[in-house]
Amino acid sequence: MNYKISIIPKTLHFKQPAGTSRGVYTTRKSWFIELTSAAIPGRKGIGECAPLPDLSCDYSADYAERLRALCDAFERNGKIDYTEMREYPSMLFGLETALAHFNAGTTALFDTPFSRGEEGIPINGLVWMGSYEEMLVRMEEKIKCGFHCVKLKVGAIDFDSELDLVKRIRSRFSASEIELRLDANGGFKPEEALYKLELLSQYSVHSIEQPIKPHLWSYMAQLCRESPLPIALDEELIGITDPSMMGYMLNVIRPAYIVIKPSLHGGMYGTEKWMSAARDNNVGTWITSALESNVGLNAIAQLAAKAYGPGITMPQGLGTGQLFTDNIDMPVEIRGDKLYYIK
Repeated sequence: MNYKISIIPKTLHFKQPAGTSRGVYTTRKSWFIELTSAAIPGRKGIGECAPLPDLSCDYSADYAERLRALCDAFERNGKIDYTEMREYPSMLFGLETALAHFNAGTTALFDTPFSRGEEGIPINGLVWMGSYEEMLVRMEEKIKCGFHCVKLKVGAIDFDSELDLVKRIRSRFSASEIELRLDANGGFKPEEALYKLELLSQYSVHSIEQPIKPHLWSYMAQLCRESPLPIALDEELIGITDPSMMGYMLNVIRPAYIVIKPSLHGGMYGTEKWMSAARDNNVGTWITSALESNVGLNAIAQLAAKAYGPGITMPQGLGTGQLFTDNIDMPVEIRGDKLYYIK
């Protein structure tokens, strides 16, 4: 089948600044792929390419030109060249999404209980970095909304204040009431990390993502061996595109979990490869969005529902659909602590 692709850039605006240990986001630029074919007039597929400038391995000053070149190659060949495109995860994910949307003829990309509106996917509530007071208020808001799993960004403000916040949460809510996940985004220094993890472990924390910066495999492997807290890898996965290297890295570091973000970690193709490597190495997984619009969020939710099958119990990181003032309408909705696809 012959395809035509249009690329539409769009800048999204956050309702409130989104703070991480790497900095603060106020806007978010995405490139939307619109795929059509004369063979099926009136049908189109939409996908989102949403790189993070300071994080994505495929972001560059000529991102738009590279995306256009890869889309031109797809138009010529009529299929995705995974060998080439796995080096460009955000672009691959956008093209995979557009093709899946086109083939399905609906935003229900795969046939699952989630896409049929029969099941919701459990998600965690996300608390962005801010002052102690801001984070406490945000945490309380998530709990009032009915979340039973809350993810707290740490590593940017004073650690004693963050520790006190975790302590206050646990003084009010037991581990059976609230599952508490932490995400340091590489914010701890290697020489301080174990001590901080030991302090945090007093408060029944489920796991902590990326306590130190990526590419420090020996330090991270030692942390995973000695930490009283289960460690999840996130940024560590970026740029690893060869399936054999995925398994090698997991075997060396031996984390408890990996957190897979299709836009950062190889698209839908890479997500499947990471999940396979994780199973082979007895590593747990969950799937998370990476500040995409609702177009990308829906695709990631559809992928998670397909990958894990019916009855998902592990909360996924899919609570980002309410971040933007000018998001794109999609039939996804949060009810309590689950994300639903609205038929």
